Amino acid sequence: MGATDKIKNEAQDAKGKVKEAAGRATDDRNLEAKGKADQAKGSLKQAGEKVKDAFK
Repeated sequence: MGATDKIKNEAQDAKGKVKEAAGRATDDRNLEAKGKADQAKGSLKQAGEKVKDAFK
């Protein structure tokens, strides 16, 4: 996995955690859901990168 991709995926995960926490704090279910979605996207991207690395 490239270092740049890993950093981007981690950043997306962190951004999702912040959104989720902000949504909980403000009782904004939509923002909380978007945060969870961002975290899921980051995790899926990292899993995809690991699969790519396995085939190299």
